[in-house]
Formats: sequence, C-alpha cells, structure tokens
Amino acid sequence: MQQPISLVEASPDCRDAMADLFRTVCRQGDALPFTPDIPDAAFDAMWLSAGVQTYVALVDGSLAGMYKLNANLPGRAAHVGSATYLVRPDLQGQGIGTAMLRDSLARAAAQGYRSMQFNFVVSTNRAAVSLYERHGFRIVGTLPEAFLHARSGFVDAYVMSRPIAPAMQ
Repeated sequence: MQQPISLVEASPDCRDAMADLFRTVCRQGDALPFTPDIPDAAFDAMWLSAGVQTYVALVDGSLAGMYKLNANLPGRAAHVGSATYLVRPDLQGQGIGTAMLRDSLARAAAQGYRSMQFNFVVSTNRAAVSLYERHGFRIVGTLPEAFLHARSGFVDAYVMSRPIAPAMQ
C-alpha cells in the first residue's frame, strides 16, 4: 500500500536533499537540460530564490519529489505560470508527479495565473508528456533536436500549455 503524499513548502533543511534529487535527475540525462556538475549557487538561484515558490513531496517523512512554481516571464507575461517537477526515480509511477501537478495548478489558479506553460518538455519523456496531456496540456510547439539525450542522442523538446479554467480562479 502506498504511503500518503504530503506536499509542503520547502524549508531550508530540505535544501541538501533537494540538490541531491536534482543532480540525480540530471545524471540520468533524460529529462532536464542541466548537467549534474551545476554549481550550488545556480541550483539555489533556480530553486530557492525570491519569486520562486518551491514545494516538496514527502512520503513517510522523506523527500519523494519537488516542484517549483513561478511566472513564466515577468511583466506583461507574468499571468502565465510555469513549473518544474522532479520525482525520485525509485518512486516514479506512484502518483507523486500527479499530486504535485494538481497542487501546482490549484496554487497557480489561486494566485491568478491564466494559464500554465512548460517551455522544455523532452519528447522522449513519455511519462511526463502523458501526465501533462491527461491534465489538459497540449503541445503548442516543437523544438527540433533541442535536447541531447544521454542514450538517444538529439531529440525534440516540446512547449506545452493549458489554460487555467475560470472556475479554478
């Protein structure tokens, strides 16, 4: 039986576990455009800086995943949200990604975002593409051979988007 998933705002004591998860996903070379040797300062700026809301998914008190929510761009595009999700590889397929996606959409709606856009979804990451499509996202653009996959070579990346329904706002 799966343990309950708790989604909470990231605290400073989660930072090292979050950085480890980030680097683990980067090392796999199949979902994020970053390499695992990214400096700590760059990780902190992406995940823990002002203007970025970061949440962790805990299962039995341990970090199982994390996501960040922020405006896709500032100024006249700040009404479009964006997010990045990471799930521990050994816990994938257990609903953690779904829980984080739903939580982020609810938070985005509550904050007045009109849509959610993902700028770089690796086309071969079928689990992510399928999850997003099940939740109303559609591919609105393809970036040909934009990602150097660790095993498959150059593959496409997608831009995916969905409106945030007025009922959610």
